[in-house]
Amino acid sequence: MDRKCALVTGGSRGIGRGIAVVLARSGYDLAITYASAEEEAVQTAAQVQESGGRCFVYQAALENDGVPETVASQAIADLGRLDLMVNNAGLTRLATLDKLDSGLMDFVYRLNWRAPMLCAQAAARHMIDRQIQGSIVNIASTRGIRAYGNDHLYGAMKAALIRSSESLALELSAYGIRVNVLAPGATMVRGEINRETAAQIGWAHKIPLGRYGTPEEVGHAVAYLASDQAAYITGAVLKMDGGLILPGMPEDPSPEAGYGWARPKKPVSG
Repeated sequence: MDRKCALVTGGSRGIGRGIAVVLARSGYDLAITYASAEEEAVQTAAQVQESGGRCFVYQAALENDGVPETVASQAIADLGRLDLMVNNAGLTRLATLDKLDSGLMDFVYRLNWRAPMLCAQAAARHMIDRQIQGSIVNIASTRGIRAYGNDHLYGAMKAALIRSSESLALELSAYGIRVNVLAPGATMVRGEINRETAAQIGWAHKIPLGRYGTPEEVGHAVAYLASDQAAYITGAVLKMDGGLILPGMPEDPSPEAGYGWARPKKPVSG
């Protein structure tokens, strides 16, 4: 049986690597992008190839003009077709209002919303032209669902991506193309990653399920949403955070109970 083909942006490490590796095991050939982690991208490609899949690797600064469209076109040319577009590339940038500047705002907007939309556009045009009833999965964040005091940019762009994905799902449904969103919360992206270590780091004890998530768990969710088993799912937003943002304001009034991830601090003037 012919393998399906997917492009995963930001596929060199962390959540992107987890997605790429799981898709390869699920029968996909891959194209992945990286911004600066070339060695890790090569390692990811080797893991994909161990699962019997092809893997094309592209260095790409997706925030720059023309790059998202060029990468998508190159992936289609190298793979021969595109069944799945996974927009994972992005960077968290947090700043209080007094620390914002236009350069930072433009960077976060271009990488975290503009680039996924342009990649989705290129993928959708290809799928429509080839009559491929494919899938687009956008990786957002629970920060796009819950507000934090220093998160005017990253969380806002993830919220925008969620909202845009819903409109894309409506528009592309006429062609049998499904669009869904995954919103991970606290997820391990470094070190020895497994469920045991995920329960021993940071503030894992504050997460209702008692641990961080793993990149491969996100990968399994992507593989499911792109599969025939999810053929009736489009426009969905799936939180993957171990229940992190469910509790809201803690009932425990003690200072050590904390408030969310961090209680907003007054900006320092002068």
